[in-house]
Amino acid sequence: MKVVVQRVKEASVTNDTLNNQIKKGYCLLVGIGQDSTEQDADVIAKKIANARLFEDDNNKLNFNIQQVNGEILSVSQFTLYADVKKGNRPGFSNSKNPDQAVKIYEYFNDALRAYGLTVKTGEFGTHMNVNINNDGPVTIIYESQDGKIQ
Repeated sequence: MKVVVQRVKEASVTNDTLNNQIKKGYCLLVGIGQDSTEQDADVIAKKIANARLFEDDNNKLNFNIQQVNGEILSVSQFTLYADVKKGNRPGFSNSKNPDQAVKIYEYFNDALRAYGLTVKTGEFGTHMNVNINNDGPVTIIYESQDGKIQ
């Protein structure tokens, strides 16, 4: 499982039926790979909930998202598992099939909520417009395999 965490001043995700937005917090781009499990979702959710990615008065990254009353916008993104080794068109066989991936994606979002975080989401498996106003920029990539951070 791969999650790109971007610290944002604001972010939104829209399509024909959806309009979710947050102010200060994280925009998460969530990739579910063939071998991704609920254990991977748990360890990444814990890391994100506790990550100190917001500055204190001395400009040190000392505050986590709860300490700054931040929110999360979680967007599924199967393209994080693109295979670009051959040719010019990416392959996506490393991504988990959608029927299984959606379950892990929803489990991951619920795991974040279990830490008391406000989580808004995109719509799994649809084309979406994602607007991200990066803050910093601060971008961190979390990867887990077999329930362990890589």
